[in-house]
Amino acid sequence: MIQSMTGYGKSTCQLSHKTLTVEIRSLNSKTLDISLKLPYLYKSGEQELRSLLGKKLGRGKVELLITIESKDESAAYSLNTPLMEKYYLELTAFSRKHDIPVTDNLLPAILRLPEVYTQETETLDQEEWEQLHQAVEEALKSTMEYRQSEGLHLKKDLQERISKLKSLLADIPPLEKQRREGIRKRLSAALDELQDVATPDPNRFEQELIYYLEKFDITEEMVRLEQHLDYFSDTMAENISAGKKLGFITQEIGREINTIGSKANDAPIQRHVVQMKDELEKIKEQLMNIL
Repeated sequence: MIQSMTGYGKSTCQLSHKTLTVEIRSLNSKTLDISLKLPYLYKSGEQELRSLLGKKLGRGKVELLITIESKDESAAYSLNTPLMEKYYLELTAFSRKHDIPVTDNLLPAILRLPEVYTQETETLDQEEWEQLHQAVEEALKSTMEYRQSEGLHLKKDLQERISKLKSLLADIPPLEKQRREGIRKRLSAALDELQDVATPDPNRFEQELIYYLEKFDITEEMVRLEQHLDYFSDTMAENISAGKKLGFITQEIGREINTIGSKANDAPIQRHVVQMKDELEKIKEQLMNIL
Protein backbone atom coordinates (compact mmCIF):
# COMPACT_ATOMS: atom_id res chain seq x y z
CA MET A 1 0.00 0.00 0.00
CA ILE A 2 1.40 3.37 -1.07
CA GLN A 3 1.81 5.81 1.83
CA SER A 4 2.69 9.47 1.69
CA MET A 5 5.24 10.94 4.08
CA THR A 6 2.96 13.95 4.50
CA GLY A 7 0.68 13.54 7.50
CA TYR A 8 -0.99 15.24 10.42
CA GLY A 9 -2.59 13.92 13.60
CA LYS A 10 -3.97 15.49 16.76
CA SER A 11 -5.37 14.22 20.04
CA THR A 12 -6.23 15.60 23.49
CA CYS A 13 -5.93 14.10 26.92
CA GLN A 14 -8.11 15.36 29.81
CA LEU A 15 -6.44 15.13 33.21
CA SER A 16 -7.83 16.24 36.56
CA HIS A 17 -6.09 19.63 36.56
CA LYS A 18 -4.96 20.16 32.98
CA THR A 19 -5.52 19.31 29.31
CA LEU A 20 -2.76 17.88 27.14
CA THR A 21 -2.78 18.46 23.39
CA VAL A 22 -0.62 16.26 21.16
CA GLU A 23 0.08 17.24 17.53
CA ILE A 24 2.17 15.31 15.02
CA ARG A 25 3.23 16.67 11.64
CA SER A 26 5.31 14.84 9.05
CA LEU A 27 6.81 15.89 5.71
CA ASN A 28 8.95 14.15 3.12
CA SER A 29 12.62 13.47 3.89
CA LYS A 30 15.22 10.99 2.70
CA THR A 31 15.76 9.83 6.28
CA LEU A 32 13.93 9.87 9.62
CA ASP A 33 14.29 13.32 11.19
CA ILE A 34 12.40 13.68 14.50
CA SER A 35 11.89 16.96 16.34
CA LEU A 36 10.23 17.01 19.78
CA LYS A 37 8.77 20.07 21.50
CA LEU A 38 7.87 18.93 25.00
CA PRO A 39 7.10 20.62 28.32
CA TYR A 40 9.91 20.16 30.81
CA LEU A 41 7.79 17.71 32.82
CA TYR A 42 7.93 15.13 30.02
CA LYS A 43 11.57 15.49 29.02
CA SER A 44 12.48 12.26 30.81
CA GLY A 45 10.38 10.28 28.31
CA GLU A 46 11.87 11.88 25.21
CA GLN A 47 13.81 8.81 24.10
CA GLU A 48 10.78 6.55 24.46
CA LEU A 49 8.69 8.94 22.37
CA ARG A 50 11.39 9.10 19.69
CA SER A 51 11.49 5.33 19.51
CA LEU A 52 7.71 5.14 19.19
CA LEU A 53 7.59 7.72 16.39
CA GLY A 54 10.41 6.03 14.50
CA LYS A 55 8.79 2.60 14.75
CA LYS A 56 5.40 3.79 13.53
CA LEU A 57 6.34 6.37 10.90
CA GLY A 58 9.54 4.90 9.48
CA ARG A 59 10.77 7.88 7.46
CA GLY A 60 10.13 11.59 7.03
CA LYS A 61 10.64 14.91 8.80
CA VAL A 62 8.49 14.45 11.90
CA GLU A 63 7.54 17.01 14.54
CA LEU A 64 5.84 16.14 17.84
CA LEU A 65 4.36 19.04 19.81
CA ILE A 66 2.85 18.60 23.28
CA THR A 67 1.20 21.56 25.00
CA ILE A 68 -0.40 21.89 28.44
CA GLU A 69 -3.46 23.95 29.29
CA SER A 70 -3.83 24.23 33.05
CA LYS A 71 -7.29 24.21 34.64
CA ASP A 72 -5.96 25.30 38.03
CA GLU A 73 -5.32 29.02 38.38
CA SER A 74 -3.07 28.30 41.32
CA ALA A 75 -0.91 25.94 39.29
CA ALA A 76 2.57 25.35 40.62
CA TYR A 77 4.41 27.90 38.51
CA SER A 78 6.42 30.90 39.71
CA LEU A 79 8.84 33.49 38.42
CA ASN A 80 12.54 32.70 38.69
CA THR A 81 13.38 36.12 40.15
CA PRO A 82 17.15 35.53 40.60
CA LEU A 83 17.43 34.65 36.93
CA MET A 84 15.27 37.66 35.98
CA GLU A 85 17.60 39.96 37.96
CA LYS A 86 20.60 38.43 36.21
CA TYR A 87 18.98 39.00 32.81
CA TYR A 88 18.13 42.60 33.81
CA LEU A 89 21.64 43.46 34.98
CA GLU A 90 23.28 41.99 31.89
CA LEU A 91 20.87 43.66 29.49
CA THR A 92 21.14 47.10 31.14
CA ALA A 93 24.94 46.85 31.26
CA PHE A 94 24.95 45.94 27.58
CA SER A 95 22.66 48.90 26.82
CA ARG A 96 24.92 51.38 28.66
CA LYS A 97 28.03 50.03 26.95
CA HIS A 98 26.53 50.47 23.51
CA ASP A 99 24.53 53.61 24.32
CA ILE A 100 21.18 51.92 23.73
CA PRO A 101 18.23 53.43 25.64
CA VAL A 102 16.38 51.14 28.06
CA THR A 103 12.64 51.25 27.34
CA ASP A 104 9.49 49.97 29.03
CA ASN A 105 9.64 46.93 26.72
CA LEU A 106 12.54 45.45 28.68
CA LEU A 107 10.41 43.63 31.29
CA PRO A 108 8.09 41.94 28.75
CA ALA A 109 11.20 40.89 26.83
CA ILE A 110 12.74 39.35 29.97
CA LEU A 111 9.54 37.43 30.69
CA ARG A 112 9.91 35.72 27.31
CA LEU A 113 13.47 34.52 27.98
CA PRO A 114 14.21 30.84 28.78
CA GLU A 115 13.62 29.43 32.27
CA VAL A 116 11.98 32.62 33.61
CA TYR A 117 8.95 30.56 34.60
CA THR A 118 9.73 27.60 36.83
CA GLN A 119 7.68 24.62 37.86
CA GLU A 120 7.75 24.32 41.62
CA THR A 121 6.53 20.97 42.82
CA GLU A 122 4.74 19.02 40.07
CA THR A 123 6.27 15.66 39.24
CA LEU A 124 5.38 13.16 36.56
CA ASP A 125 3.60 10.08 37.88
CA GLN A 126 3.18 6.80 36.02
CA GLU A 127 -0.56 7.22 35.47
CA GLU A 128 -0.12 10.60 33.78
CA TRP A 129 2.69 9.24 31.62
CA GLU A 130 0.50 6.34 30.48
CA GLN A 131 -2.30 8.75 29.57
CA LEU A 132 0.12 10.91 27.62
CA HIS A 133 1.50 7.83 25.88
CA GLN A 134 -2.03 6.86 24.85
CA ALA A 135 -2.66 10.35 23.48
CA VAL A 136 0.52 10.12 21.39
CA GLU A 137 -0.64 6.72 20.08
CA GLU A 138 -3.98 8.25 19.04
CA ALA A 139 -2.25 11.14 17.26
CA LEU A 140 0.03 8.63 15.53
CA LYS A 141 -2.98 6.64 14.36
CA SER A 142 -4.52 9.79 12.85
CA THR A 143 -1.21 10.67 11.21
CA MET A 144 -0.90 7.23 9.63
CA GLU A 145 -4.50 7.37 8.37
CA TYR A 146 -3.72 10.76 6.83
CA ARG A 147 -0.62 9.27 5.17
CA GLN A 148 -2.64 6.39 3.76
CA SER A 149 -5.28 8.75 2.39
CA GLU A 150 -2.63 10.88 0.70
CA GLY A 151 -1.01 7.68 -0.56
CA LEU A 152 -4.20 6.72 -2.43
CA HIS A 153 -4.08 10.00 -4.34
CA LEU A 154 -0.39 9.49 -5.13
CA LYS A 155 -1.02 5.93 -6.30
CA LYS A 156 -3.79 7.04 -8.65
CA ASP A 157 -1.55 9.71 -10.16
CA LEU A 158 1.35 7.27 -10.58
CA GLN A 159 -0.88 4.66 -12.21
CA GLU A 160 -2.10 7.24 -14.72
CA ARG A 161 1.47 8.21 -15.58
CA ILE A 162 2.61 4.59 -15.94
CA SER A 163 -0.36 4.01 -18.26
CA LYS A 164 0.71 7.05 -20.27
CA LEU A 165 4.25 5.65 -20.57
CA LYS A 166 2.86 2.31 -21.77
CA SER A 167 0.71 4.10 -24.34
CA LEU A 168 3.71 6.05 -25.64
CA LEU A 169 5.75 2.84 -25.77
CA ALA A 170 3.00 1.07 -27.73
CA ASP A 171 3.20 3.83 -30.38
CA ILE A 172 6.89 3.18 -31.07
CA PRO A 173 6.85 -0.24 -32.91
CA PRO A 174 5.04 1.17 -36.02
CA LEU A 175 7.47 4.09 -36.02
CA GLU A 176 10.35 1.67 -35.66
CA LYS A 177 9.13 -0.25 -38.71
CA GLN A 178 9.05 2.96 -40.73
CA ARG A 179 12.51 3.87 -39.45
CA ARG A 180 13.95 0.53 -40.58
CA GLU A 181 12.40 0.89 -44.01
CA GLY A 182 13.73 4.42 -44.27
CA ILE A 183 17.25 3.26 -43.45
CA ARG A 184 17.02 0.53 -46.09
CA LYS A 185 15.83 3.01 -48.73
CA ARG A 186 18.54 5.55 -47.91
CA LEU A 187 21.28 2.95 -48.11
CA SER A 188 19.87 1.56 -51.37
CA ALA A 189 19.72 5.05 -52.87
CA ALA A 190 23.30 5.73 -51.84
CA LEU A 191 24.31 2.40 -53.34
CA ASP A 192 22.59 3.21 -56.66
CA GLU A 193 24.65 6.40 -56.92
CA LEU A 194 27.80 4.28 -56.78
CA GLN A 195 26.71 1.92 -59.55
CA ASP A 196 28.76 3.82 -62.15
CA VAL A 197 31.88 3.44 -60.02
CA ALA A 198 31.58 -0.17 -58.92
CA THR A 199 29.13 -3.01 -58.74
CA PRO A 200 28.51 -4.01 -55.10
CA ASP A 201 27.98 -7.56 -53.97
CA PRO A 202 24.24 -7.92 -53.13
CA ASN A 203 24.97 -10.52 -50.44
CA ARG A 204 27.57 -8.29 -48.81
CA PHE A 205 25.14 -5.38 -48.96
CA GLU A 206 22.49 -7.43 -47.14
CA GLN A 207 25.02 -8.46 -44.49
CA GLU A 208 26.07 -4.87 -43.86
CA LEU A 209 22.46 -3.75 -43.78
CA ILE A 210 21.58 -6.43 -41.21
CA TYR A 211 24.59 -5.46 -39.09
CA TYR A 212 23.62 -1.81 -39.23
CA LEU A 213 20.00 -2.49 -38.31
CA GLU A 214 20.96 -4.83 -35.45
CA LYS A 215 23.39 -2.25 -34.07
CA PHE A 216 20.62 0.32 -33.84
CA ASP A 217 17.83 -2.11 -33.01
CA ILE A 218 15.72 -1.01 -29.99
CA THR A 219 13.56 -4.12 -29.60
CA GLU A 220 15.34 -5.33 -26.46
CA GLU A 221 15.13 -1.90 -24.85
CA MET A 222 11.40 -1.71 -25.54
CA VAL A 223 10.84 -5.17 -24.06
CA ARG A 224 12.83 -4.31 -20.92
CA LEU A 225 11.04 -0.99 -20.58
CA GLU A 226 7.67 -2.72 -20.68
CA GLN A 227 8.87 -5.19 -18.03
CA HIS A 228 10.06 -2.35 -15.78
CA LEU A 229 6.70 -0.58 -16.12
CA ASP A 230 4.87 -3.77 -15.13
CA TYR A 231 7.25 -4.25 -12.20
CA PHE A 232 6.55 -0.69 -11.06
CA SER A 233 2.78 -1.38 -11.08
CA ASP A 234 3.25 -4.69 -9.24
CA THR A 235 5.35 -3.00 -6.57
CA MET A 236 2.69 -0.34 -6.00
CA ALA A 237 0.17 -3.13 -5.40
CA GLU A 238 2.23 -4.69 -2.59
CA ASN A 239 1.03 -4.51 1.02
CA ILE A 240 3.96 -2.32 2.07
CA SER A 241 4.88 1.15 0.88
CA ALA A 242 8.16 0.88 -1.01
CA GLY A 243 9.16 4.40 -2.06
CA LYS A 244 12.87 3.62 -2.30
CA LYS A 245 12.24 0.46 -4.32
CA LEU A 246 10.04 2.39 -6.73
CA GLY A 247 12.84 4.92 -7.03
CA PHE A 248 15.28 2.21 -8.10
CA ILE A 249 12.81 0.88 -10.68
CA THR A 250 12.38 4.42 -11.99
CA GLN A 251 16.13 4.64 -12.56
CA GLU A 252 15.97 1.51 -14.72
CA ILE A 253 13.00 2.92 -16.64
CA GLY A 254 15.01 6.08 -17.32
CA ARG A 255 17.99 4.10 -18.64
CA GLU A 256 15.86 2.23 -21.17
CA ILE A 257 14.13 5.41 -22.34
CA ASN A 258 17.48 7.15 -22.83
CA THR A 259 18.90 4.19 -24.74
CA ILE A 260 15.87 4.04 -27.03
CA GLY A 261 16.31 7.71 -27.83
CA SER A 262 20.05 7.51 -28.49
CA LYS A 263 19.90 4.32 -30.61
CA ALA A 264 16.84 5.24 -32.63
CA ASN A 265 18.11 8.63 -33.76
CA ASP A 266 14.75 9.20 -35.43
CA ALA A 267 12.65 12.37 -35.11
CA PRO A 268 9.20 10.75 -34.62
CA ILE A 269 10.58 8.31 -32.03
CA GLN A 270 12.52 11.11 -30.35
CA ARG A 271 9.30 13.05 -29.85
CA HIS A 272 7.84 10.07 -28.00
CA VAL A 273 11.02 9.74 -25.96
CA VAL A 274 10.77 13.39 -24.91
CA GLN A 275 7.17 12.86 -23.75
CA MET A 276 8.21 9.73 -21.85
CA LYS A 277 11.00 11.64 -20.12
CA ASP A 278 8.52 14.33 -19.13
CA GLU A 279 6.17 11.76 -17.56
CA LEU A 280 9.09 10.07 -15.83
CA GLU A 281 10.22 13.34 -14.22
CA LYS A 282 6.71 13.85 -12.84
CA ILE A 283 6.83 10.31 -11.42
CA LYS A 284 10.16 11.08 -9.74
CA GLU A 285 8.69 14.22 -8.15
CA GLN A 286 5.82 12.21 -6.69
CA LEU A 287 8.14 9.48 -5.41
CA MET A 288 9.97 12.04 -3.26
CA ASN A 289 6.90 12.08 -0.99
CA ILE A 290 6.32 8.31 -0.80
CA LEU A 291 7.34 6.34 2.27
